[in-house]
Amino acid sequence: MPDVDQGSKAERTLIFVLRLSLGWLFLWAAINHFGDSGYVAGFLSRTKTFHSVYGGLPRSAWLPVISFCVEYGHLLIGLSLISGLMVRASAPFAILLMLLYWTGHMDFPYIDNVNNLLIDEHVIIALALGLLIVRRAGHVWGLDGVVARLDRVRQSVGLRWLTA
Repeated sequence: MPDVDQGSKAERTLIFVLRLSLGWLFLWAAINHFGDSGYVAGFLSRTKTFHSVYGGLPRSAWLPVISFCVEYGHLLIGLSLISGLMVRASAPFAILLMLLYWTGHMDFPYIDNVNNLLIDEHVIIALALGLLIVRRAGHVWGLDGVVARLDRVRQSVGLRWLTA
């Protein structure tokens, strides 16, 4: 697969810095809340608009599984974005996570507080992650560009898709 034009050096630099910044955001969340299922339980128990969906989860048997998925999801997404490896695979999960957090913070029509009418940082981060997918951000000074050139990856449809 030929490389898609990644734009000017300024655009590549901006995409690279955006990818690293978003990666750090997820990695720090993983580090900061690692091993603390109370953080996840607290978040889920404070939901408002969608409390009927999220409110029962902190008291369910699913809480350890949810906490594990949140912790390791943040970790893997952060590492993927920082390294630029499998961005096409990790970014959709990050978008889903951001949209779940957005609904979790919602106190319709506000998000978290009256300064955020329908839109908050979670939606903006999800949009930025979408941009990283479209612009093939893993190919901008990332490992996707390196791995995509390997013969084994070129010969495998699945691996080609992951690094595209």
